[in-house]
Amino acid sequence: MSIFKPALLGACVLTFSIGACGNQQVAEPADRQVAPVERQAPVIVKDDKFTYANYDEVRVTHVDLNLDVNFDDKILDGTATIDFERVASAATTLVLDTKDLSIRSVATLNGSNPTNPGTGNSYTLDDADPVLGSKLTIPLTDDTTQVRIAYSTSPTAEGLQWLSPAQTAGKKYPYLFSQAQAINARTIAPLQDTPAVRMTYSATLRVPEGLLPLMSAEQGDKDENGEFHFKMPQPIPSYLLAIAVGDIKFKAINDHIGVYAEDYILDAAAEEFSETPLMEAANTRLYGPYRWGRYDLIVLPPSFPFGGMENPRLSFMTPTLIAGDKSLTNVVAHELAHSWSGNLVTNSSWRDAWLNEGFTSYVENRVMEDLYGKNRAVMEQALGLEDLKRDVREAARPELTQLKLPADIAHPDDAFTQVAYVKGQFFLMFLEERFGRAEFDAFLKNYFDKFAFQSITTEDFIKYLHDQLHVKNPDALTREELDEWVYRPGLPATIANPQSDAFDNVAAQSASWLAGEITASDLQTANWSTHEWLHFLNGLPEGLTQMQFADLDQAFSLTGTQNAETAYAWYMQAIKGGYEPALPALDAFLMSVGRGKFIYRLYAALKDNGRAEWAEAVYKKARPGYHPIAQRRIDGILFPDE
Repeated sequence: MSIFKPALLGACVLTFSIGACGNQQVAEPADRQVAPVERQAPVIVKDDKFTYANYDEVRVTHVDLNLDVNFDDKILDGTATIDFERVASAATTLVLDTKDLSIRSVATLNGSNPTNPGTGNSYTLDDADPVLGSKLTIPLTDDTTQVRIAYSTSPTAEGLQWLSPAQTAGKKYPYLFSQAQAINARTIAPLQDTPAVRMTYSATLRVPEGLLPLMSAEQGDKDENGEFHFKMPQPIPSYLLAIAVGDIKFKAINDHIGVYAEDYILDAAAEEFSETPLMEAANTRLYGPYRWGRYDLIVLPPSFPFGGMENPRLSFMTPTLIAGDKSLTNVVAHELAHSWSGNLVTNSSWRDAWLNEGFTSYVENRVMEDLYGKNRAVMEQALGLEDLKRDVREAARPELTQLKLPADIAHPDDAFTQVAYVKGQFFLMFLEERFGRAEFDAFLKNYFDKFAFQSITTEDFIKYLHDQLHVKNPDALTREELDEWVYRPGLPATIANPQSDAFDNVAAQSASWLAGEITASDLQTANWSTHEWLHFLNGLPEGLTQMQFADLDQAFSLTGTQNAETAYAWYMQAIKGGYEPALPALDAFLMSVGRGKFIYRLYAALKDNGRAEWAEAVYKKARPGYHPIAQRRIDGILFPDE
């Protein structure tokens, strides 16, 4: 169901008929403290099928968590006190999302009386849906302004991973980290778990001695009672709620940017990410001020299933980015860019995920161009386009290759393909080319300001594009072109085809080697970047001989390489080509890396190339160390009928 009434959507369509996205707590620098943000007007139409929440009637505005972090039982245990506002004055219930939560009690409170201990309240917890979890319905009286829910999480909560000391680098302390996107915040706390609702939050955490807790919030000091306090004054969607607890140290990069990590990787991470302040400065020049106070990064254990997660004020990062040469830091640029696109202006449902990821991929690429030159930006565009073409070819059905996803997507995970990221990026590149870079930069800067701390739809963006750019340049874009990009499957006829001179050189050398004119050791690779290696490896044809595989491996030690991106690309080719000498190192890679970008496709390739039994044996060993999200995905790849 659209958030727009049909007449309004129709009007929007008509407008485009014209013309041819150290173990310490760090104090907030005084000049970067950010005042609480005025809340946007409440949404009035429910448009997210992946939530039970009645946010069209009652809307959560603030959540206060008071939790014990219990490593023995692998649970968070305590209370969530929820403030809300009535969107519909006659509303009599508050409906929240939960999944695998044990609810002990619910109390209703009158916020105007802070001494009121609360009144025990009846509530209804429905049977669980395997995707959505259980609907929690709480009756409200006329004077109820808060509810307090006593609860605990499940040891198998999909949004939380509990690591034993043996699964950490230090081997001494356990570790906990969360991953709430897309709909796993409901496994951490009872919430309105939808990007359509933005809330502020605060938290009090109690953790075992010797461990440091962090959250996607202002990091508070440990008080005299041994409790840590956190505050997020800017309203965020629930999927940006985040927590990490472990033997974590800190190293500053500058006065408002630093790195948290286990000690073994702290110095290397701080060096690898040392150019983050330059990225922030480039973002600010292009798109306006950074509005979140500090920007820190935390390098999580290897089981983290993503390259990065844009949790505000504390981006979660995979250790596979630590290549030693800053060649993979575009992921840092991506997560930082989310501070504008996604965190600041958010898709209101996962059907509109391109508003988060496509905008962010575009901003990331502009920052990489600004800092490192056009050639690097073009190489990354070309690699991204190849990934997009692959995902379009492999899509389960054509509708999943539209930017605006169909209403019947089965799971929010369906939204996170290269369609959202790269097709969204190339759409904005197309608009930039049509309207001119200067005009489009000014438009985006105003867009981030206009919709700051709001959740919007694709149709909101289209209307703003028309009002701010198209009416001034009616011949720059036709409605047919817009529809082809946004509402039709596949690759538009107007998509760019980025060409890199560096990649042309790689292709020419590859052709000479494949023709037998030179040996692998004759390839001139001394100055190749990771991007050039990826272009070379990804471009290898089917049918390589075992001698050719061995020639490459002997010349460049590709089996066992420590660069995770080139290792993945090499192992994919080795699987398809049946190059058995790579299998022991592939086993070690799958045992030590939990990043979904790599392991999902590697397991699928093994299964598709006659090595299902080998893959299942490796997975049996590796599975306990993978994140629950990764376990669910790989279970579906290797055992689809179970």
